[in-house]
Amino acid sequence: MPTNFTVVPVDDGRKSAQEDTDDNNVLKEEDEEAVGDGTPRESSPFIHNTDDYKGTLYDGKNMALFEEEMDSNPMVSSLLSKLANYTNLTQGVREHEEADEDEGAKKKTVKSPQMGTFIGVYLPCLQNILGVILFLRMTWIVGTAGILESFIIVSMCCSCTMLTAISMSAIATNGVVPAGGSYYMISRSLGPEFGGAVGLCFYLGTTFAGAMYILGTIEIFLTYIVPSAAIFKAEEKALEAEAMLNNMRVYGTCCLTLMAVVVFVGVKYVNKLALVFLACVVLSILAIYAGVIKTIFEPPVFPVCLLGNRTLQNHGFDKCMKTEIIDNVTVTTKLWSLFCEGPELNASCNEYFNLNNVTEIQGIPGLTSGVISENMWGSYGPAGMMVEKALPSVPATPSSQDQYMPYVVNDITTFFTLLVGIYFPSVTGIMAGSNRSGDLRDAQRSIPIGTILAILTTTIIYLSCVVLFGACIDGVVLRDKFGDSVKGNLVIGTLSWPSPWVIVIGSFFSCCGAGLQSLTGAPRLLQAIARDGIVPFLEVFGHGKANGEPTWALLLTALICESGILIASLDAVAPILSMFFLMCYLFVNLACALQTLLRTPNWRPRFKYYHWTLSFLGMSLCLALMFISSWYYALVAMLIAGCIYKYIEYRGAEKEWGDGIRGLSLNAARFALIRLEEAPPHTKNWRPQLLVLLNLDSELSVKHPRLLSFTTQLKAGKGLTIVGSVLEGTYLTRETEAKRAEQNIKSTMAAEKTKGFCHVVVSSNLRDGISHLVQSAGLGGMKHNSVLMAWPGNWRQSNDPQSWKSFIETVRETTAAHQALLVAKNVDSFPHQERLSEGTIDVWWIVHDGGLLMLLPFLLRQHKVWRKCKMRIFTVAQLDDNSIQMKKDLQMFLYHLRLNAEVEVVEMHDSDISAFTYEKTLVMEQRSQMLKQMQLSRTEREREAQLIHDRNTASHAVLNDKADATPERVHMTWTKEKFFTERNRNREPNANVAVRDLFNMKPEWESLNQSNVRCMHTAVKLNEVVVNKSQGAHLVLLNMPGPPRNRGGDENYMEFLEVMMEGLNRVLLVRGGGREVITIYS
Repeated sequence: MPTNFTVVPVDDGRKSAQEDTDDNNVLKEEDEEAVGDGTPRESSPFIHNTDDYKGTLYDGKNMALFEEEMDSNPMVSSLLSKLANYTNLTQGVREHEEADEDEGAKKKTVKSPQMGTFIGVYLPCLQNILGVILFLRMTWIVGTAGILESFIIVSMCCSCTMLTAISMSAIATNGVVPAGGSYYMISRSLGPEFGGAVGLCFYLGTTFAGAMYILGTIEIFLTYIVPSAAIFKAEEKALEAEAMLNNMRVYGTCCLTLMAVVVFVGVKYVNKLALVFLACVVLSILAIYAGVIKTIFEPPVFPVCLLGNRTLQNHGFDKCMKTEIIDNVTVTTKLWSLFCEGPELNASCNEYFNLNNVTEIQGIPGLTSGVISENMWGSYGPAGMMVEKALPSVPATPSSQDQYMPYVVNDITTFFTLLVGIYFPSVTGIMAGSNRSGDLRDAQRSIPIGTILAILTTTIIYLSCVVLFGACIDGVVLRDKFGDSVKGNLVIGTLSWPSPWVIVIGSFFSCCGAGLQSLTGAPRLLQAIARDGIVPFLEVFGHGKANGEPTWALLLTALICESGILIASLDAVAPILSMFFLMCYLFVNLACALQTLLRTPNWRPRFKYYHWTLSFLGMSLCLALMFISSWYYALVAMLIAGCIYKYIEYRGAEKEWGDGIRGLSLNAARFALIRLEEAPPHTKNWRPQLLVLLNLDSELSVKHPRLLSFTTQLKAGKGLTIVGSVLEGTYLTRETEAKRAEQNIKSTMAAEKTKGFCHVVVSSNLRDGISHLVQSAGLGGMKHNSVLMAWPGNWRQSNDPQSWKSFIETVRETTAAHQALLVAKNVDSFPHQERLSEGTIDVWWIVHDGGLLMLLPFLLRQHKVWRKCKMRIFTVAQLDDNSIQMKKDLQMFLYHLRLNAEVEVVEMHDSDISAFTYEKTLVMEQRSQMLKQMQLSRTEREREAQLIHDRNTASHAVLNDKADATPERVHMTWTKEKFFTERNRNREPNANVAVRDLFNMKPEWESLNQSNVRCMHTAVKLNEVVVNKSQGAHLVLLNMPGPPRNRGGDENYMEFLEVMMEGLNRVLLVRGGGREVITIYS
């Protein structure tokens, strides 16, 4: 329903800003429009930013409430004025002419485009659609396929272009289409990948079309205008075809060079001659219709000579008879000499020549002759098959000499699908109107009307030509491709009035003009693709002369065009460009169908006579015609488009054009997410979906980029990865920093080849920010199930206890959320991209965590960095355990899990707690109490922490290594070596005494918290055996014990973990999420 607007004037007591502005204000060209993606800047949601109007947008008190937002949200009045004055230059010759005249020093005022539907769309489309195939091959197609099948061929091809035009009209009227035509429409509707692939296909199609038009020009020149200009001449009839191809190559190359020079030097003249070329096309078609009407009253005289039922080439003789009587004497004719060994009447002659008589028929019997019934059906055949008429003849023994006789024969093998491929280029050119959208007064109205009317007109012309050619011209002449039977005349020219030369000259200039326009348009299309920056290796072709002329693109176009000319056969080149154009039309239909089905809010075409079923039908017809024309060319064209698509996707085209493929991806993602949320994943489908918590430095750069490397190695590009970080503050004050941090993280992710999503949260404190990420990261079924973070290595030296308290709270929250937790110690020493030499990944399986400990090494070993590493699994046997049976059971378990790993059971039976453990616990509790009771200054706290650290290092120097277990009863095996180690430890009181003396405290061991003593005992003993067994491992995976329920012991918990990992290089602490993640079942 229509929407009515009422404009209410507001009197603010002073002259409005709009009145102060010049009535003749027009938009100026923007320097940036020629770079980047080649499209106008869209900093505003509408057309352009309103920078030119700043300072004049607001002047008054009535809108003071909105004053502060005027820069970003202009007043409606100024916006409407801006929209009304919108204009756009065509991406072609006009800007270059202006640049030449203005020398690029000033910006020119853009005049409003004035072209209407007829001049701007209808005539250019008509000129591009009608062309070389109509003049050179239409009669041959009708004669070979017959009227009925030709009608089908024309109907299929024209239906394809009509359906494509309907889809194109919908896209072209869905908003302003800047100059760029079909490439712009497809790329902005289907995205950079499809846009680049189809744009290059359209470019190749246009380039090969140039080759086809040049070959047509040379064929007309050498066959019908100046046959004597041929450089290569065949002495034998069998070599004529090869000689003709060589002539085409030489003359075609010269013609291409000349045209390329013309395009390079003066493109403006090509455009000015366009009207002349169009006039040639129109006059030629009018001459055909005039000739058809004339055949009703007075058919033109073009006799065709037949020997029996075989058509003869009417070159080497002037009379269609074997002998003639001159002065009552029978003498032989020139025709006799062609078939006999001499002019004598008793000379030996060709057998078929002797058995059959010569007859002469009219090549153009006329519209009322009834020849239409003879031409109704097709006459396909192999190369070399003679063109015969349905007349009685005496057969002769087939002879190899027949190929040297002057018969009209098929130059190529003919079949229905070949004719479809050769004919289809005659219906291309429907994009001519959309390519000129910048010159149109009202593009959204002119493009649909002009294009569809042009297709209707040409369809009527083609269908009527099929019927009229079949009704006026004899079948043997129709099948005579080069007019040999009518003295070398252009077959369609024999029908025209007043002279065959009207068609010959008209078609010659028409093909010249079409070739020039192809060489003008194709480089600009390539330049537009190159300037969009989506195909990196083409960027050099985005440059050109100072005025913007695409010099390098023209050079490449000429080289590709030359490859088509070297093929030298019009019939071989036509199916090639048919493939590329059909590919382009297929994606135009796909774009329209996709936008319609997705119901994108921005999809509001002014052209209403479209439907997704029509677009789908057009797409299907394009695909069918591709394989009908030539299945192998179709596969090659699709392969080329596919390779370009994957290349652009691989290089990562960072373009957001609001395309339909993005919309399709969103719909597919929404559907998949809804399906995922119906039920949690089965154990067989479980994989770590990671939330990676990163720390940023003061410059907002990533502190531990190796954490992302490890993520990549663990994920191998599979599953979900969310990279999160927290900034302290408020979003309003740190919005810019948050965006910069996000960009830095994305850059680091790209450098580390981590595929995933980035999320930076601004929170009042670190603790809450991490909590928000753990709770809310992800969407629906695509939520993380594991959290990966770095171990806070400097927690002892930190001035702020919140750093390690935040870490412990994260452990608690992941446990409460039933999420797995991975903590990497010394993450900066983890491998980057370099492959590790043979070594081991050691798993210390102390408590069952759902199998995550065994799954992680398997996933790591899928990556090339860890592929050579072997997996070893250690488990701990206690007093009542049978170590031998445990090992057998574990090996069997691993066998059922299909995991290859070495198994070792470590016995830890002794429960004696060493003096070292007591001392370690004592120091830990003393430090904790001191930090709670005393308000230490920063320097004192650092010194005290350093003393504690030094003492731990000195007292622990004798230790070989350590381990990890959390039983209430810890049993150790006592050996002679361990006895001496313990005794030596007890004899090292220096550090302990230093601390006691420092604080003047001498608590007895009995006063220590026994729970802390047992936990420390576990950490020390477990660390000892782990270091002993796994110090040389590339990676050690340990069960991570949970934090204490009493928050008062949080600092002690950090100390236990530190002791447990001491002396190990790369450690990954693993805490399961409370569910089974690995199964023995298939």
